[in-house]
Amino acid sequence: MKNRVYFTVLLLLDFYQPVTNTMEVFMEPEAKPFDFGRKVDPRMFERLINEGYEVDLSRYLKEGWEIFKSRAGEFIVFTLVAAAAMTVFSGLHLPGSLVGSVVMAPLYAGFIIVVFMLFKSQQVQFGDFFKGFNYFLPLVLANIVMSILVTIGMFLLILPGVYLAVSYMFVSMLIVDYRMEFWQAMETSRQIVTKNWFSLFVFFLVLAVINLLGALALGIGLLVTVPLSICSVCVAYRDIVGLSEKGEMTTQ
Repeated sequence: MKNRVYFTVLLLLDFYQPVTNTMEVFMEPEAKPFDFGRKVDPRMFERLINEGYEVDLSRYLKEGWEIFKSRAGEFIVFTLVAAAAMTVFSGLHLPGSLVGSVVMAPLYAGFIIVVFMLFKSQQVQFGDFFKGFNYFLPLVLANIVMSILVTIGMFLLILPGVYLAVSYMFVSMLIVDYRMEFWQAMETSRQIVTKNWFSLFVFFLVLAVINLLGALALGIGLLVTVPLSICSVCVAYRDIVGLSEKGEMTTQ
């Protein structure tokens, strides 16, 4: 028993150090990565949830492609960085969901931050891709809880898991845009997406097919299809939810 505890402690320490070092390098001095986020007035989203919205898949993909093209080199390089990070941290022999949450959640948010900056015509530098670490704790907590709930849903005849997987489409965007606490971001995303769930499910399937085609192209195609998909989802978020004029996104 003592050996198991000792081994677990060593494993966690070995895992903690590279994560901490990465965060120290890319976080800004004023960043609050371990802040839980804030409670946002839910009335801001009442009209959207009650009245609904239209979904324009072709426009999301078209505009997503234009955004990707505007910074194609940086998007491709950062996709390589994210893939390399996932490979390295997977070698720590920790549960896949934990690795994905701690490593990929902030990196995924980095894509979102850059796209939001481009929406606002702000100057983008490659280091901005790593600003997802400024939202480390709410992103990681959301990713872990979503993974658990979706997994449980998949065991419950699959459909509940599919419903949740699609419904949580905008969680990371809400955390980045409003510095929203993770549970409110999950519930807000679920309520918004549920209003037009089937249309966004079709959007989800289209993106899945696009990435499947990218994977079939010797995997190299994923360097394009992954950032393209994220750009397209960000366009959908901007169209459906709208960017916060007083957003908490750290871009300085």
